[in-house]
Parts: sequence; C-alpha cells; structure tokens
Amino acid sequence: MPLPVLFGANVEPNALPVGRSSEQALLIDSLGLDLLTIQDHPYQAAFDDTWTLLTFLAARTRHVTLVPTVSSLPLRPPAVLAKAVATLDRLTGSRVQLGLGAGAFWEAIEAMGGSRRTPKEATDALEEAITVIRAMWSGERSVRTHGTHYSLAGVHPGPAPPPGLGLWLGSYGPRTLALTGAKADGWLPSHAYLGLDALPTAVRRIDDAALAAGRDPDTIRRVYNIAGVIQPESAGPFQGPAAQWAEHLVTLVRTVGMNGFVIWPERDHTRQIRAFAAEVVPAVREALARKT
Repeated sequence: MPLPVLFGANVEPNALPVGRSSEQALLIDSLGLDLLTIQDHPYQAAFDDTWTLLTFLAARTRHVTLVPTVSSLPLRPPAVLAKAVATLDRLTGSRVQLGLGAGAFWEAIEAMGGSRRTPKEATDALEEAITVIRAMWSGERSVRTHGTHYSLAGVHPGPAPPPGLGLWLGSYGPRTLALTGAKADGWLPSHAYLGLDALPTAVRRIDDAALAAGRDPDTIRRVYNIAGVIQPESAGPFQGPAAQWAEHLVTLVRTVGMNGFVIWPERDHTRQIRAFAAEVVPAVREALARKT
C-alpha cells in the first residue's frame, strides 16, 4: 500500500537574527505540516549547528517531524550520529528522521578537518556508514562492522530507537540512487539539483534497486525539496499560483511516485509557508482523494 503523502517546510539555520528559526519552526508546527527540514553545512559561518538547532526546535515543537537535509557524513561520524539521532527520536516521541548525504563542497569540508573523498570513496563511505548506523540501532548486545572508512569493533549499542526511525539519503548519482533503493528508508532529492525532467529516471533506478534487493519500492519515502515562490503570476515550475503548484505536485505523486514535498521559500518565508499550508496542501490532498 502506498505511503501517505507528507508536506513540510524548510527552516534556514541562519544564526542571525536570533529567534527567527524558532519562529519559523513554531509556525510550521502550528500549521499542521508534517515535516520540518534543516540543511547541514557546518562550515557555513552564518549557520548555527544543524543538530544543536534541531534539538532546540524539537524541544519547542510538539507535532512536526524534524529532518536534517542532509547530514554531512564526512563531518558527522556515523556511530555518534546514530546515537544522537536515536536519542532525539526517543525523547521526542518518534519525531525525527535521519537525512544523510555522502558529502559536498569538499574544500570546505577539508578546511574543517574532514576528509576529501573521490565520488567512489564518498559512495563507499556512505554504504559503510549505513551499515554502522543500522548496527548502532540494532539493539544487539555487541556489534562489529568492517570497512575502509568506518568500522565498529565490539561496541555496545543502545538504547535502541523506536521502529519508526528511518534513514533517508540525499542521493543523485547512479550508485547512490541504487544504494537508496537497496538499503535506505527514504530519499531526499532537491529540485535545484534534480529537475522535473530527470526525476522519473532517478525514481526508476531506486525502484529497480529495491526490487533487486527483495524490497517493496512503495515502502520508500520520497521527499522532493522545492525552492520556489507561490505568487499570482506564473514564471515557470514552482514559480506561480497555488493552483499551479498543486497541479505539479499531484502529477508528481500520480505519475512519478513521489510521496512528500517540502517548500524552501525563496523569499518572505512566513507568508510563503502559510500559503503553502493553506492553499497548496489542501488542494493536493483533495485532488489525490479523488479517484480520477
């Protein structure tokens, strides 16, 4: 059975002005949106630390699920990251999902003490990290994993998180898309990096990998991050009226298989988030409730 379609909004982790990210998070929570996402770029001087901010916002909100889009693996050791997210998920009553990426902006990562990796090394490390994270969430008494980049040597993991905690990958290349289908619980592509024309091919690659691994593709969460503006006049995809947005999203659900959408407002965040929740989301839900 297909997963329900989720809707959310992105909160920018800008440190200044103090309190703006909290205001946006409380608004998202009060509007009944499903997801709150925050990008993770620790080397950005203007940004607060994503995991500290996520924890702070989790304590202030009550309903929304929080997702880093996506945690920078080269700067977040996977065993410690797994422990941190499992803890936050338990403390919030299962309101966290782990978004994870292989890494980008390698000069900045290296400047902060992380390792610069080739595309192959980054994908290999991501696959090893998935194994480590699953082991840390396993509830086993002692776990070992062996890898070139990440290993566990008899660590005692725990406490185990609730079963709803998932691992969602920000993936784009053929190998990472196949890895998503074979081993991940969700997928977090962005429209800015994977346009509408390329989206169906990427989805098929994930579906094929899931089937080859003996998994049901319909169990994979697929959340499209969309930077855009809801405005009276149309200027292209995700640059137009709420009705146009709704039409695009319904098509992406019915013909491509996406099942989640997060708006990244390009300006006027408060008004855009309100318009998305009040005008776009109900229209999409109403259209999807109809059989034709």
